[in-house]
Amino acid sequence: MAVLVFAESLTGSIKKIAQEAVAYGYQAAQAMGTECIALTIGQADGAGDLGLYGAAKVYNVDASNDFDAQVYASILGQAANKFGADLIVFAHSSSGKSLAGRLAARFDAALVTAATSVPTVADGGLHISKGVFSGKAFATYALKTDKKVVTIAGNTFRPTAVGAAVAVESVSLDAATGRISVKEVNTVTGAVPLPEAELVVSAGRGMKGPENWGIIEELADTLGAATACSRPVADVHWRPHHEHVGQTGVAIRPTLYIAIGISGAIQHLAGVNQSKVIVVINKDPEAPFFKAADYGVVGDLFEVVPKLNAALAKFKANN
Repeated sequence: MAVLVFAESLTGSIKKIAQEAVAYGYQAAQAMGTECIALTIGQADGAGDLGLYGAAKVYNVDASNDFDAQVYASILGQAANKFGADLIVFAHSSSGKSLAGRLAARFDAALVTAATSVPTVADGGLHISKGVFSGKAFATYALKTDKKVVTIAGNTFRPTAVGAAVAVESVSLDAATGRISVKEVNTVTGAVPLPEAELVVSAGRGMKGPENWGIIEELADTLGAATACSRPVADVHWRPHHEHVGQTGVAIRPTLYIAIGISGAIQHLAGVNQSKVIVVINKDPEAPFFKAADYGVVGDLFEVVPKLNAALAKFKANN
């Protein structure tokens, strides 16, 4: 019996979501009375540090970092059998979601996506909770199959040091040739991926045009935050689509979400309402977003945001 965690390293190094997955795997293993094993595929700089977050062992499979769901699922399936894994854990990333579904089908296993709770052992299975109805309620699922698969919601399980770095061991598994060929990979560099961002500054149509985004980027730079936007803004190409957050874009759970000039349509709220603190700046006091906000500023964003930038710059200079 073991908990197997797939630690993503698609860019050649261990990502924050991999640390979160291992932290979850460690807590799950503690609840189940077993150990947490992390598996990396391809180059994975920093893999040994996963021991800090609870991985008793870290294994690496020599294969390409070019993600191929069929190949990766095959490797992980072999690893699950080799290590006797009862629970297989993924980050709730695009890669993790595609692999979780494949592994669940392969093993006829129970699957919970975007889990928000550590498993509890009860009634001969595992009980795991997740948000439902756009985060307005929680559901608890009983997983009673021999193998179980779970993806964990981002920014939910903080990586906490509980151990020490471990040596990475190589494991030989069959990395079958995939049916697709990756010709090119385009990734956004130099920015924190939105699902991993602790702080997010987001703006909408209230900005009136892409030429006005400088004050948003200045605020994000000052705070060390990632930038995001509403769907209408992405649809008219004011901002790139990878910044689109909401039900039809990227769902995020940052510590702080600042929404500027966004009305707060239900589709947008569904993707951001799990943020720990929401701040809304809007000149319309009837904007729906205020009902979901922890703090709100009713005012013209073109007056409020520059003043906020100046105040933050002054604060940083004096501290």
